[in-house]
Amino acid sequence: MDNNLERWYSMKELMEYLGVSRDTILDWIERRNMPAAKIGRLWKFKISEVDAWMKSGVAADK
Repeated sequence: MDNNLERWYSMKELMEYLGVSRDTILDWIERRNMPAAKIGRLWKFKISEVDAWMKSGVAADK
């Protein structure tokens, strides 16, 4: 198995990582195109993609 393979993070893990609520993350996915994958009923995230999205300033745009 490739050791450079990044794992997927859950909604709960991302909430803790960013320090924001579930509703905020869902709003960002819907309105600001936050990178996420929906697998069945679950949302999954790659931290590197979320970090790049946050640094791009899209989360702060109004």
